[in-house]
Amino acid sequence: MELLPSLALAFGLGLLAFVEPCSVGSHLLFLKYVEQGPAPRRAMQTTLFTLTRAGFMASLGVLAALIGSRFTGLQQALWAALGTLYVVLGLIYLGGGAAWLIRRLNRVLPGAPGAAGSIGLGVLFGLNIPACAGPLLAVLLGNTAAQAAGGGGVAFGASTLFVFGLALSSPLVLAVATPLGRRSLERIARISARMPRWTGAALVVLGGWSLWLAMA
Repeated sequence: MELLPSLALAFGLGLLAFVEPCSVGSHLLFLKYVEQGPAPRRAMQTTLFTLTRAGFMASLGVLAALIGSRFTGLQQALWAALGTLYVVLGLIYLGGGAAWLIRRLNRVLPGAPGAAGSIGLGVLFGLNIPACAGPLLAVLLGNTAAQAAGGGGVAFGASTLFVFGLALSSPLVLAVATPLGRRSLERIARISARMPRWTGAALVVLGGWSLWLAMA
């Protein structure tokens, strides 16, 4: 898959992950911690939050590329396996099993810190991956591994996952900087219960796309 379409896919999946219920919840928690501070500190914390999470995602992309490079020549098999996984995850979401899946992902993904009041809060929250973003993150990690198996480079994984991390976090800049942004995030929180259906549909589509690549 070409880099530019992959970056567009990563950005779209990041925005979808941003509006997932548990993502919105953790972002509102972050805003609760930073809103009492002066504007410069809020800006610093939000910037650290965004860049740290994006950098952490990029490191996962590098790791996925290194793993995928060990399966050179098996790209078609990887696409088939990944496509099947995406379809299964999508059907779980569409079948109402998102809460069950998220509870299990919460056990393995880094959790949000309980309390902090310094600029370092931005770094700590930046390492948090909302559990409901896990399946969408898995899509990009699988895509990176398959690309590496076909001869793709580490830069592909790092750049796509970095963009995913930016899209997952950067809307918070508006929420911190403007009252309209904060109200928009709260409005998203009220309607985010519907999002697992859209995530499920997206996963099924991406699974079908991966299976098509396996047969191409």
